[in-house]
Amino acid sequence: MLSYIGKRLLQLIPVLLGMTFIVFMIIRAIPGNPAQVILGQQATAEAVAALTTKLGLDKPWYTQYFDYLGAILKGDLGESMRTRTPVADELWPYLAATFELALFAIIIAIVVGINAGIVSAWFQNSWFDYTAMILALIGVSMPIFWLGLMGQWVFALELSWLPTTGREEVRAPVTAITNLYVLDTIIQGRFDQLWQVLRHLILPGLALATIPMAIIARMTRSSMLEVMRSDYVRTARAKGQKMFWVVYKHALKNAIIPVLTIIGLQMGMLLGGAILTETIFAWPGVGRYIYDAISYRDYPVIQSGILVIAFFFVMINLVVDLLYSLIDPRIKYE
Repeated sequence: MLSYIGKRLLQLIPVLLGMTFIVFMIIRAIPGNPAQVILGQQATAEAVAALTTKLGLDKPWYTQYFDYLGAILKGDLGESMRTRTPVADELWPYLAATFELALFAIIIAIVVGINAGIVSAWFQNSWFDYTAMILALIGVSMPIFWLGLMGQWVFALELSWLPTTGREEVRAPVTAITNLYVLDTIIQGRFDQLWQVLRHLILPGLALATIPMAIIARMTRSSMLEVMRSDYVRTARAKGQKMFWVVYKHALKNAIIPVLTIIGLQMGMLLGGAILTETIFAWPGVGRYIYDAISYRDYPVIQSGILVIAFFFVMINLVVDLLYSLIDPRIKYE
């Protein structure tokens, strides 16, 4: 197992290097000079040229790229061109906000999606099966921005049950320790703030969970239908075991492998693909952070932000691969 983990970690090096090079070249193909954007349209040519030299943008592209790689190897993510603040200091609060939202969304998607898929397979061709799969199809097809706006209209404006935007109450801000507000409020024993933080999570979390929930439900149903036709399931039922235990103890354990793969991929996508949800709900996440950096041509923020997201994505996939052997003893890594 340790040798397998070591090999997988070594394989990450060319993946991340390739990703840095592609991102480096693409963002420099974006029209516009970052120095001009920072100084504004009224800046003189001399001021723009001076700032361009100061930022190192007048160097050849390969020199800039290898300077960037050298800084990364030293653990330096660079400095924002716009705020002159180290990216490492700026990035974590935004990344923590996205991680908290993505984790909340994937928990909802897993709990609802897996159970909906199991019950649909258990009662195949029943009214629940048809209803669940129709809703799953609608969930996959539903644009997140439309669902988010409808959620705000119904639950925030019409019913006044939930807040529309942000992570916390403006009048009672959370004292950040880890920047994971749910954890921070629990550490501080501020359960009144915990409730407010959870209320702010519900609408964006549900909007973000819709597509993964639908995909997980459909995959679980398909996998469970195949497993429940197996001989060992028929044998367990013939022995008189209750159907609940046959489904959840025997069938689910063997059907969960492809579902686990989907969960890992969806979690990675949620970390980097929550930009629409974060924009609609004014959620201060890493997606909006990188989007704003693109508007300002802030190269270090864009490069380092995408690098960190890619790192978490590949690490999540590694964890999923390792979970296979824990769930299914027949899978061995040598």
